[in-house]
Amino acid sequence: MDKQKLVLVGNGMAGVRCIEEILKYDSNTFEVTVFGSEPHVNYNRILLSSVLQGRTSLREITIHDHDWYIKNNISLFTGETVVKIDKEKKVIKTDHNREVFYDKLILATGSLPFVLSIPGVEKKGVVTFRTIDDCQKIIEASKRYKKAVVIGGGLLGLEAASGLVKLGMNVDVVHNSKFIMQKQLDPTGSKMLQKVLEQEGMNFLLGKDVKEIYGTFRVESIRFEDGTEVQADLVVMATGIKPNIQLAKESDIDTNRGIIVDDYMKTNSPDIYAVGECAEHRGIVYGLVQPLYEQAKALAKHLCGISGEGYKGSVQFTKLKISGVDVFSAGIIDDGKTTKAIKIFDELNGVYKNVVFQKNKVVGAILFGDTRDSTKLLDLMLKKKDVANIEKVVLLQTPEDSSKSIASMAQNEMVCNCNGVSKGAIIEAIQKGGLKTVEQVKQFTKATSSCGGCKPLVSELLSYIQSNEFDETSEQKSMCSCTVLTEDEIVYEIQMRNLLSVQEVMEELNWKNEKGCSICYPAIQYYLGMIYPEYENKQETYFVNEKMSASVQSNGTYSIVPQMYGGLTNPQELRKIADVAEKYRIPDIAITSEQRIQLSGIREDEIVNVCNELNMRLCSAYGHKVQNVKTCLGEHICQCDQQPSLQMAVSLDEKTEFLSTPYRVKIAVSACMHNGADCTAKDIGVVGIYRGWEIYVGGRSGHDVRAGQLLCIAGTVEEATEMICGFIQYYRESAYYLERIWQWIERVGLIHVREVLFEKELRKQLLEQLEEDVSKKKNLYEKSYS
Repeated sequence: MDKQKLVLVGNGMAGVRCIEEILKYDSNTFEVTVFGSEPHVNYNRILLSSVLQGRTSLREITIHDHDWYIKNNISLFTGETVVKIDKEKKVIKTDHNREVFYDKLILATGSLPFVLSIPGVEKKGVVTFRTIDDCQKIIEASKRYKKAVVIGGGLLGLEAASGLVKLGMNVDVVHNSKFIMQKQLDPTGSKMLQKVLEQEGMNFLLGKDVKEIYGTFRVESIRFEDGTEVQADLVVMATGIKPNIQLAKESDIDTNRGIIVDDYMKTNSPDIYAVGECAEHRGIVYGLVQPLYEQAKALAKHLCGISGEGYKGSVQFTKLKISGVDVFSAGIIDDGKTTKAIKIFDELNGVYKNVVFQKNKVVGAILFGDTRDSTKLLDLMLKKKDVANIEKVVLLQTPEDSSKSIASMAQNEMVCNCNGVSKGAIIEAIQKGGLKTVEQVKQFTKATSSCGGCKPLVSELLSYIQSNEFDETSEQKSMCSCTVLTEDEIVYEIQMRNLLSVQEVMEELNWKNEKGCSICYPAIQYYLGMIYPEYENKQETYFVNEKMSASVQSNGTYSIVPQMYGGLTNPQELRKIADVAEKYRIPDIAITSEQRIQLSGIREDEIVNVCNELNMRLCSAYGHKVQNVKTCLGEHICQCDQQPSLQMAVSLDEKTEFLSTPYRVKIAVSACMHNGADCTAKDIGVVGIYRGWEIYVGGRSGHDVRAGQLLCIAGTVEEATEMICGFIQYYRESAYYLERIWQWIERVGLIHVREVLFEKELRKQLLEQLEEDVSKKKNLYEKSYS
């Protein structure tokens, strides 16, 4: 079959990243052609400020050289601009009169620097700071001239000003606001940053509106609206960027501030997509690298026919790339009616921290002077973790020794959010590859290769690994031999990348064995089912198939167990079971240890008819689930009220039916202390006492018996049921696949589990999620039998 023609307009970071992803998913579907207006191969525009500051060379910011395009059969045309799209003929035309047909067209035209509409902007010495050519012009000017003015006190303006200072120029920063970086910092953080930059040699002119740029042929000075003036040999415009949408507008593609796209990056025109800084998604135009890479991945999946939820938006964060200055900002930073904040202000040591909370979740943060907590806070924001039971101030307390801070990071914490590289992945790469430098870590893992903001952290991590204090080798345990990732890292990547199938997980996360193994395949299925409750509904679910609800015996016949909630039955059910057993000559009928009736010896050609005539729900024979609740009415001489324990058993059976769990869960309920159901040796055991119900968890039977620990005492059947269901759901959400309840409790701690369950709001959320999951599975069951 002929390959489809895919044309990419724009050779920048977002567009080419999309091509990378397409090649990874399916290298045989498209014939790719790329047009770039600049006369360069794909390079990292974000690191231009590092080039200006002398920390990086132009060669080092190249992402893909010419050989990469040739190797991947990509036709690249640099220094050539697409000027027209003929949507009817599906042809693009360039300023070199070249015409190219497309089946699919991606617009990745990026942004243009915003230039003030004032007299004098056309004079020599007035430059923007957006491209390699701009960077080279500024460097050349610094060799001849001494006074520079940067217009714009935002992120880009400050990074440019820092580079000019390091090039030996006297630098004024002009900003129309009273605070620099006002979009990322509050007034306190802004003032502290300004003070540090002034010590580095910058001079700030704040609250100034530029009226005109004065000079005969070349810039000589800048005049302001208030009548003041400042001398200038070089003016750098860094007042922001605007999406480059001219081509889209001229082609009648819907635009607003950017090119309007849906969750799959589609425009309103058939087979035309937009990605990167030129795209507007749900009213937002993104200018940072992580969101653009996420868009690129979503578009690549869509073009390759991989199902997914598309792009849902991103949490934006900023790290200032100025040597010696540590600034981090993410999320919501404004004080509002629905937010509260914890702030630490240490003027003596130049440290300021502001963490913003909303409904017990971290929604924003500003860190100045000490950004070592940035990965931890960003992780909390991205995963939307509930921090109700965490002492909030602890989030801002970083060890004095940076190596201790690195050591305290969990191995699944992200070091490079742009490329999804965790601490554990870097440790793994360093140990396996014998890496010695940050550049080698970059080549092997892609960490630091995008915005570069994580480079200091990677450097610290590298130093820590090479020190005598490092002893974390044993902590990095991959799920299985098919992958180097831990279970925590896999779950994180599934959530962050919206991976929706086992195959997608294995392809995206570079599985060594493309089919997986008996360890990872069921584990991924379980995690997908937990993250996306509807996932199981898309599978050939075993609990709606008669044969899969039965277990195969060694002689080839089947056995089934009709459901009897709480171990209770009635004459009608017993009569029905007896009639079916007689009709089909079922040879073996037994009472199970869970007090259910098991029918064994059913022939394969009769199993469907047997199930249909019984017309009873069957207990699942496969998978890890909440098992049937075992009950004990007490000894025959016991005078205790037996009805409440039976009521609880029935309720628990009904509320947890069909629930998948990391490992099978056994529950027992005893009416009194005689404990005939062996409650304390079960995963969850309930014992009736004079003042309510004792709930034990983490027991174990078998050859190595252990007693469960007391979780709590509940006053009523309803309260006990609620605590148990909340406990089961929290186990489902936080345990590893195949991790038993007693192992899980040992890992997370019983006190922690209690704290979660005793918090009413958290318990309510757990119960609502459990109820929703059960409801979906019951609906599926009923549909399948209707």
